[in-house]
Amino acid sequence: MRLIDGLVVDRELTYSDVFLVPSFSDVSSRMDVDLTPPDGVGTNIPVVVANMTAISGRRMAETVARRGGLAVFPQDVEIEAIADMVSAVKKADPVLDTAITLTPHDNVNTARALINKRAHGAVIVVDERGRPVGIFTEGDQEGADPFTHLSEVMSHEPIVLPAWLDPEAMFEELAERRVPLAPVVDESGMLVGVITRPGALRATVYEPATDHLGRLLVAAAVGISGDAGAQAAGLSDVGVDVVVVDTAHGHQARMIEALKEVRAVVDDRPVVAGNVVTAQAVTDLIDAGADIVKVGVGPGAMCTTRMMTGVGRPQFSAVVECAAAARSRGRHVWADGGVRDPRDVALALAAGASAAMVGSWFAGTYESAAPTLSDVEGNVYKENYGMASRQAVQRRTAKDTAYQRGLKTMFEEGISEGRMYLSSEAPGVEDLLDRITAGVRSSFTYAGARTIDEFHRRAVIGVQSSAGYSEGQPLHDGW
Repeated sequence: MRLIDGLVVDRELTYSDVFLVPSFSDVSSRMDVDLTPPDGVGTNIPVVVANMTAISGRRMAETVARRGGLAVFPQDVEIEAIADMVSAVKKADPVLDTAITLTPHDNVNTARALINKRAHGAVIVVDERGRPVGIFTEGDQEGADPFTHLSEVMSHEPIVLPAWLDPEAMFEELAERRVPLAPVVDESGMLVGVITRPGALRATVYEPATDHLGRLLVAAAVGISGDAGAQAAGLSDVGVDVVVVDTAHGHQARMIEALKEVRAVVDDRPVVAGNVVTAQAVTDLIDAGADIVKVGVGPGAMCTTRMMTGVGRPQFSAVVECAAAARSRGRHVWADGGVRDPRDVALALAAGASAAMVGSWFAGTYESAAPTLSDVEGNVYKENYGMASRQAVQRRTAKDTAYQRGLKTMFEEGISEGRMYLSSEAPGVEDLLDRITAGVRSSFTYAGARTIDEFHRRAVIGVQSSAGYSEGQPLHDGW
């Protein structure tokens, strides 16, 4: 990365302060771009879902990994629950979406409670042997009594597709039959998943992030209080592929100790540590055993650290310095926080990050871990909260004494509750991944780059005023 000719920067910058200058390019197509991160984790797109309790759960991890990314389970989840989630993700099909299933004797009310847990908006009705006999969709709910059996309102004799078809053939079948989705069955007619038109199309564009056995990748976080080594060993035992050692202030003695403990018990799995914003911090964490360092203090949408403490650093400058320090040691950084548009992911990669972590932007999707709620006008939303907020602190301190809990609540930082409404244009996390990857691919073509490393080398950066940033925004949101 270099600055535009003649530019001298004497201040700290964040994403909205900078822009990419187009360069000569011989990359004629977005599809000539390879978005595989160079950090060796095994992902195929530079997107990692942040370890936020309201966001990163089983559905999120499965869906994002299917499209080549990675989700990090939060540190405040019990190991038994982590084991269940990891098992579910590892059993998930790398191409087909997991079906929501009920029986013909279940009622409409039960189906309504489950239908928004997947972006495909359908319940597959199966018989006692697990063979699909009907489909219940959101349209079937209208006017139906809540206690009506699904057998009375479902679409009978659904079109099914065989699992041996490739995604392109599945797309053609769905288009020819003019149906948005279909159950997919094995040779014995048993349901194995669901395929939608967008899902089939995406399966031809994205490559899933998988382990050596072809199972979807998953990550999980541990804190630095308590026995971090034992926690990391437990995560490794249940099949977590990437261990993230996480705390708000990563450049401290206890982080170094915890990181060494984790490194000692984790075999060849990647270890990520953070958060930090300086080159010295990156060097110290790498020396303690980190393969990847998380960069970012205070840029998150639900974080109040900077306003409460005055501590932090504008994210673009932090990533530039930290990425340079990591790359000089053969390691990498993830840019954690401040991502609100596809351009921010591109700028993080230009600054030298191997991937960008996304949190609150993904909160208002079907796949986020928070329950789906409706306001008085029937608009669907999810609740989101920061990981240093009251809600998060209460979860992490549930086993503490009443006095210890009371003391810790005095030092909360972060927004405790925010409503994230599901967008009609992009209600699923895959819709947002489409936007991000399309934008980043285009950025690469403007820079004449085919890989993330090449993009970092070729990117030319300029600095703009707030008016310059506003000039680039569309008149109406929802593009």
